[in-house]
Amino acid sequence: MSPSRVYYITGGAQGIGLGIAQALLADGHRVAMTDIDEEALSAAAERLPHPDHLLTLPSDVSDETQVANSLAKTVDHFGRLDGIVHNAGIADPFHGSVEQLSLETWQAYLNTNLTGTFLCAKHGAPYLRPHGGSIVLMASSRALQSEPDTEAYAASKGGIVALTHALAVSLGPDIRVNAISPGWIEVGDWQKPNRQQPVEHRDIDREQHPVGRVGTPEDIAALTRFLLSKESGFITGQNFVADGGMTRKMIYAE
Repeated sequence: MSPSRVYYITGGAQGIGLGIAQALLADGHRVAMTDIDEEALSAAAERLPHPDHLLTLPSDVSDETQVANSLAKTVDHFGRLDGIVHNAGIADPFHGSVEQLSLETWQAYLNTNLTGTFLCAKHGAPYLRPHGGSIVLMASSRALQSEPDTEAYAASKGGIVALTHALAVSLGPDIRVNAISPGWIEVGDWQKPNRQQPVEHRDIDREQHPVGRVGTPEDIAALTRFLLSKESGFITGQNFVADGGMTRKMIYAE
């Protein structure tokens, strides 16, 4: 990829988003990183390489004005935009029966996870189109399989998978749109300092993955880099499951 490229990452201050930002900066690209958590943004800026290539912007992806403004600030600062990675979302599924799920909680998941995706595409497309840009959306393996009582999260992530191919058809051929559905990705050591947790996995945790281990943010970053690049120029509208094979392995209770 050309070192002149500029990427906009939502939810970039922790977890998978932080891993993607680190990889793109290490490649020599310029990155605008947004997050609703300003403390995490500050901590990420201290951790990441090439701070002169990094722009941090507090932003709530469910707020249309904030999304539009942060994208405009990115282009004003760097002069262009080549790719969007929409990673921001409510990460932890609500665990409670559907009878207990309030409309407010349901709407919060959709507003952040799904509406935020739409807003990034809506306001980012005009900046991406002149450069043949690429959008990478973060869905989840939970769009394809579920635990009990995770309706809001599953619906929001399933919506992202559907929105991916809709956007790919509408925005092509100028802009490609793909999704990644991560499985179990360990992010305990990719949090702001007061939220970091030691990484410990049991044998059973590793064994349920055909690759023999739990995933890392670097795994998702590697796939993201490919989907943003011209090397993936014949790929659009697709959902890539990156889960170490876990959703393909039949597991029986003993």
